Amino acid sequence: MSQQFPPPGQPQPGYGYPPPPPPQPKKSNAGKIVGFGCLGIVGLFVLLAILGALLGDSSNDTTSKGTAEPSAAVSSAPAKAPESKPSSAEPEKKAEVVVAAKKTEFEKSIIAQGSDYTSVSVTVTNNSSKPINVNPLYFAITDSNGTKHVAELGVDKEQIATVELAPGENVTGAVTGKGSFTPKSVTYTDGLIGKSVRSDVS
Repeated sequence: MSQQFPPPGQPQPGYGYPPPPPPQPKKSNAGKIVGFGCLGIVGLFVLLAILGALLGDSSNDTTSKGTAEPSAAVSSAPAKAPESKPSSAEPEKKAEVVVAAKKTEFEKSIIAQGSDYTSVSVTVTNNSSKPINVNPLYFAITDSNGTKHVAELGVDKEQIATVELAPGENVTGAVTGKGSFTPKSVTYTDGLIGKSVRSDVS
């Protein structure tokens, strides 16, 4: 006796309906998302690298221009600096030797022959770091006509002393020239052949 099977989809006697076939698994898009995500990240890095290179070049250009411009400014600054420096630097720098001169009356000594002399009161101040020598012979008086008069020794009672001035010291005394004239300036020379300092007579 041959077995008869019910047609598919029909219940089998004693078993009921056959189980439905298992559903086919759905294809996941996770691989595509991960692939596109990695590709996007790589693309972003490439884009950032290109932007960084472009910005780096432009910043190098600006820095090279920036460094070039200050060098031009620096090279032009020294030309102007000597004009402005002397006026601002000179008042701040103290002169090593300061001579102040003013008119004074001639005080005749017993050595003087007559009273035809002109005296100037002179104060010498040593602002240097070394001692300096002061001697009446180191002075000369220039009159209002431009004539220079050498100092006459011992004719004025108040004659400036022959001394060595230590740093910070000063000395005051008379410097006298022969003849009657209007003194305009006094010149002091340290040691006759040293540096000269000139002062107008006030």
